[in-house]
Amino acid sequence: MLLHSYQKPDPQDKDTQKQAIDALRQKLFVSQQTIKEAKLPVLVLIEGWGAAGKGSVIGKVISSIDPRSFRVSKVGAPTDEERRKPFLWRHFVNIPEAGNFLFLDSGWMKETVQMRLFDRLDDKKYAERLQAINTFERQLVDNGYLLLKLFFHIDKKEQKKRIEKLLKNEDTAWRVGDYDEWQTEHYSMCFDCFDDYLHQTNTPDAPWHIIDASDKKQAEFETLSILTDAIDKAIKAKQEKKPRPIIQKDYPLEPMPLLSEIDLNKSVTLEEYETLKRYYQKKLRTLHNRIYRKKIPVIIAYEGWDAAGKGGNIKRIASALDPRGYEVIPIASPKPFELSRHYLWRFYNRLPKTGHITIFDRTWYGRVMVERLEGFCSEADWKRAYNEINEFERELTDWGAVLLKFWIHIDKDTQLARFTERQNTPEKQWKITDEDWRNREKWDLYEEAVNEMIQKTSTKTAPWHIIESNDKKYARIKTLKIVTEALEDALKKREK
Repeated sequence: MLLHSYQKPDPQDKDTQKQAIDALRQKLFVSQQTIKEAKLPVLVLIEGWGAAGKGSVIGKVISSIDPRSFRVSKVGAPTDEERRKPFLWRHFVNIPEAGNFLFLDSGWMKETVQMRLFDRLDDKKYAERLQAINTFERQLVDNGYLLLKLFFHIDKKEQKKRIEKLLKNEDTAWRVGDYDEWQTEHYSMCFDCFDDYLHQTNTPDAPWHIIDASDKKQAEFETLSILTDAIDKAIKAKQEKKPRPIIQKDYPLEPMPLLSEIDLNKSVTLEEYETLKRYYQKKLRTLHNRIYRKKIPVIIAYEGWDAAGKGGNIKRIASALDPRGYEVIPIASPKPFELSRHYLWRFYNRLPKTGHITIFDRTWYGRVMVERLEGFCSEADWKRAYNEINEFERELTDWGAVLLKFWIHIDKDTQLARFTERQNTPEKQWKITDEDWRNREKWDLYEEAVNEMIQKTSTKTAPWHIIESNDKKYARIKTLKIVTEALEDALKKREK
């Protein structure tokens, strides 16, 4: 246990300490340019006791850095809007760009521990929360982030003294919250809860550093020392291009056929199509109202071959929905500010609120398809992504989302016929590009990648649905049917 075994460092001579702090500040000032050039994102999470001096130390540390290179964020209680997203959503969307610092004055630890202390997380939910946090932190490190976690520690006597001093002055009393005073009254209980959290989230990739905050200069020295040392190691590792281990967890998977084994001759008549389309769209319209009322989030992810009919398929889903309760998001090449962050960041940013539906036209699976085949990421990156995607999707389903993944499938001859039609029809020519023809030349490579993707990410909680789309009408009916049945199942579970 980290707090139980913690021992204060020996006191330093004040003059020696001052010289060391000045040298570390200068070192940090110089290193910020190296960070910028190396495109290293640095996230410093500072947690600790109320009145431990987190804010004042952050202020001293950032005084050494160009203001254009950092952000400071104080994370308070989640807003109503944030509560309608997954727990880690507000933290994931806040991660820094490559080459920049983010200093967090409390974050996911404080929120988790508070909920635990006030009996809003039972043992099962607490364990799930810790698992999600460890996954989140490991993913950041795996994707090139320097993550530092500091816990500012003071004893009960010191905390009480500081709170009393702050409360005596009307200009500083506002800095003391009810939770800070509650901590002092329940110091032992908080100590044990903090210690348990620190122990269970103290990993080799993201270890905790306990800071002696009883002396503010000592806290500044330790913080600067840990930060500059970690930056040196991270820059060296980046220059040496040390590979990160590729983790593949055993997720329960659904057995899936290869694309070559799919029967693409399935079809419906025009009369069957019109009848079934009206039936399922009417049902979907009613279900949309019910999932809004029950606050169930829905995510529908579309992938498939070019010209397979994704757009028409999406249109038949969307036209049955209340336009105020859904969004269709076409995913194109990432923009520079998206490339400078974790590749899942732009998808976290676009998750629906509870009760709403988001339809992705192309998805996070680009990591293991186009990015893999076009060399936009390293082999280690895309091999690691299978596990990261499974973890991401588990977060979504644990949150309570209905997650549906469709691969819209056609054969090579059908694609050629549709490409040719588009090219020869003036009003459809905007649908065909040189890139489509280039991708077609890599059909066999893409098929191999898609097969691997489906086999490794069709989990029990987020399976793939392969939609036969040589007949677009058949594909639309099958998709409508799957969506309506999934929403009905989710409502049944919620109403139990």
